[in-house]
Amino acid sequence: MIVDDLSWKILKCLQQNSRQSNAAIGRQVGITSPAVSERIKKMEDLGIIQNHITLISPFEVGYQLKALITLQAFMGKLKPFLEKVKTLDEVVNCYRITGNENIVMEVVLKNHKHLEAFIDQLIVYGECKTQIILSHVVKNNSIKKF
Repeated sequence: MIVDDLSWKILKCLQQNSRQSNAAIGRQVGITSPAVSERIKKMEDLGIIQNHITLISPFEVGYQLKALITLQAFMGKLKPFLEKVKTLDEVVNCYRITGNENIVMEVVLKNHKHLEAFIDQLIVYGECKTQIILSHVVKNNSIKKF
């Protein structure tokens, strides 16, 4: 399925608020609720729409720090780390990347002591670099048609 202009309009609506009704989306894009539903279902089946998630503010639920941590894995430690990282509750996102480092993680932490303990878990797998996130400049930006 090539995503046409109408489907892009539906995707834009969903990215702004995925909880709005198909009828509300239909009014915005000029088609019926069943037509919206059919297009959404087709995009889900094709993997264009991958998930419907709830984004939670880490600060409102008690986390005081958000950080980016890069890891340059030691020889033979990348595969064990890739299994370990899936078990770490602090990790919000983890990416395998190119360049000098192998991994970049976005993590949420309670405080500086929690950060220290978390890094202690990682240093057996490689060299870590940590950057504390001060604020968002762009947050969950919509994917747009080019």
